[in-house]
Amino acid sequence: MTKQAFRELLEKGLFILDGATGIELQKQGMPLGVCPEQWVLENPDVIKNLQKRYIEAGSHGVYACTFGCNAIKLAEFGLEDQIESMNKALVQLSKEAVGDNGWVIGDLSPTGAQMFPLGLRHFEDIVIAYKKQVKALVEAGVDLFVIETMMDINEARAALIAVKETCDLPVMVSMTYEKNGYTLNGTDPKTAVITLQNLGADAVGCNCSTGPDDMIAIVKAMKPYAKVPLLVKPNAGLPRYENGKTTFDMDAETFAKYVLELVEAGANIIGGCCGSTPDFIKKISDKVKACKPLPWQTKQGSRITSERMMVTIGQDEPTIIVGERINPTGKKRLQEALRDKNMDYVVTLAKEQLEKGAAILDVNVGTSGIDEVEVMKLAVEQLSTFVKVPLCIDSSNIDAIEVALRIYPGRALVNSISLEKHKIERLLPIAKKYGAMFILLPLSDKGLPKSIEEKHHIIEAVYNHAKSLGYEKEDIIVDGLVTTVASNYNAAVETLETIEWCTREFGAGTIMGLSNISFGLPKRQLVNTAFLAMAIAKGLTMAIANPSDELLMHLKLACDVLATRDKDSLHYIQSFNEGKKKDHAPEAIKAEQELHTEKERLDTIRQMVVQGEKDSILDNVKKAVKENHLPKTIIEGYLIPAITRVGELFEDKTYFLPQLIMSAEAMKIAMDYLDPLLEDGKGHQQGEKKKVVIATVKGDIHDIGKNLVSLMLKNYGFDIYDLGKDVSREVIVAKAKEVDADIIALSALMTTTMLEMEHVIRLVKEEGLRAKIMIGGAVITNDYALEIGADGYSEDANTAVKLAYELTR
Repeated sequence: MTKQAFRELLEKGLFILDGATGIELQKQGMPLGVCPEQWVLENPDVIKNLQKRYIEAGSHGVYACTFGCNAIKLAEFGLEDQIESMNKALVQLSKEAVGDNGWVIGDLSPTGAQMFPLGLRHFEDIVIAYKKQVKALVEAGVDLFVIETMMDINEARAALIAVKETCDLPVMVSMTYEKNGYTLNGTDPKTAVITLQNLGADAVGCNCSTGPDDMIAIVKAMKPYAKVPLLVKPNAGLPRYENGKTTFDMDAETFAKYVLELVEAGANIIGGCCGSTPDFIKKISDKVKACKPLPWQTKQGSRITSERMMVTIGQDEPTIIVGERINPTGKKRLQEALRDKNMDYVVTLAKEQLEKGAAILDVNVGTSGIDEVEVMKLAVEQLSTFVKVPLCIDSSNIDAIEVALRIYPGRALVNSISLEKHKIERLLPIAKKYGAMFILLPLSDKGLPKSIEEKHHIIEAVYNHAKSLGYEKEDIIVDGLVTTVASNYNAAVETLETIEWCTREFGAGTIMGLSNISFGLPKRQLVNTAFLAMAIAKGLTMAIANPSDELLMHLKLACDVLATRDKDSLHYIQSFNEGKKKDHAPEAIKAEQELHTEKERLDTIRQMVVQGEKDSILDNVKKAVKENHLPKTIIEGYLIPAITRVGELFEDKTYFLPQLIMSAEAMKIAMDYLDPLLEDGKGHQQGEKKKVVIATVKGDIHDIGKNLVSLMLKNYGFDIYDLGKDVSREVIVAKAKEVDADIIALSALMTTTMLEMEHVIRLVKEEGLRAKIMIGGAVITNDYALEIGADGYSEDANTAVKLAYELTR
């Protein structure tokens, strides 16, 4: 199927997908703990009969049973050398099942690995793993692809890049959102759809985790920004435990009624996930026969994203300040940090700018004595993890820009592309490949334009090149090309003329490097501030500036009010409301305003935990000990309050999984050093620690959440026995008995493995262990915990700590 054929197919009406596979296979005898793909190949009639039933029920296409058939997951079962043969055989089974009556969709799922800097796998490792699977699926003859159940937007990007670099088949991408409307890593639906559709996804949507009722809000959030069809594949409500089996609380008729609301909200592609059977698909098919889905958008507006937020650029939006301080020109300390690959200082500069009101950060690492490509990659990896706002990738080195765009977990802004041959021929296609917006710099190989007419000609010429690649004017920000007024009397007037022309005639957003105008003049702040006011009056949408300039930032706020860019003066009022100052620092960087004594060693250590500075904390802890600060004081007075604050930020949804992991790891580094130094009567004693045996249950190879719970509990003084993933009930109970555990903590990510928790609980009771049992995982609920006899349920690592304290009081 071609991409065009896919769009034409969806323009005709709804595309109906299949329902659950894993749970249906278990009903047919697939045991826990096996590789599902291998079991299917050993029992081919099971999958063929199931997929035939889906087609008969009304599915237009089925997912080939290749969900976990990537190299990283297969390695868990020692099958990574069979990736090609297994994928091809599984596709063949689906082809035999559907015949000419439906499409066979190659299914890619999460690898279960964490990417650097949170894990050991680098972005390119993940791309390579997916490419091996994609190549086999293409050779097997799949009609299109789906990338599903993704919790990490950058892993979804890696899979999408793998498909794009291997073939031209259509590809759908489906994220998994929690009940709070965010993925585990903190991506919201509108941010995801902007990021993925610009990277080349042919459809974007959501699946698993929630029922159809909770997905209505997700579809409504995506719809205003979606230039591609929207996909939904909900669970059959919430899981529950009945008569020794996992069931779901929604029947097919109720499910189908909600599907009608999903179509009304904007869904174009409909199916079912966990708990949905062929009966569900039949009900859906019958219900939607007369439905005409809403068309998707043709415009999305000027929007860039990070992993965790979207920024809109436009005449009706507040003027965007792009923080300029991550640029080593004239900054010796930053130059030294870049040469030493000290990203902690780069992150510190970023956070300081966020606190002052920067909405985007310009990132330029070009300085002598470094490998700019390598350092740019490090900077983007760290900033993407620690900083919420989007990045503007700024370099004259095209290779450095390319590596940044490839790994960046959002839609970046490129600074900049001109009519110069190497930029228009090489950099422009790179920017388009990765879905980036770009700053159009009106320069050519002849140099600076000699007249306003030549400048306009260059702008239009670059746009025409970009348009041929699929860009729209909304994807471009024109640089006003500011020169210094000290050497060019007309510099300000020429820039203002360009801004006004772009606003009123050309129809694109504008930006300028503000401080260029005042170079060589005294009292530069006055010139810069006056120039910004004049430019905003002409329609300027963005300015690259120093957000630490208080006069400039205050004037910007006032201009937005006067230019009707700040509805009801909300931003202006909020910015001068001391009680809401943290709104200028969305990650609550230094929202812990009590850290007013940062020069003191212990305050610095506390701050490092809150900000997740794991590379620097050990040196500071060692110095604190040498300065005669007691280990007990450091732990109880600073480390514990710091990680508690991190937990509060996590509960407030100011922090998400990446920030929680980095802070917990910083805490662990400090604790690992201090714990052996504790003396009698001065700290936690080993014998006093409560013992926790923790594991991901048999059949489940996912351990990100379990690892974080383990790390957090250790940081709070619990004695942890981490048994890993895919652990049998016998091993769990034997370890708990051996150490006389106070708590057994169980994790399961999938509905197909959650039932194993009940078997563990039953064995614990049979053996008469005193241990309390707490459970958690993406598919687990408090009701489920009560039904299977667990002593408690926690939805995340922070609440797991609180629960552990309650269970051991």
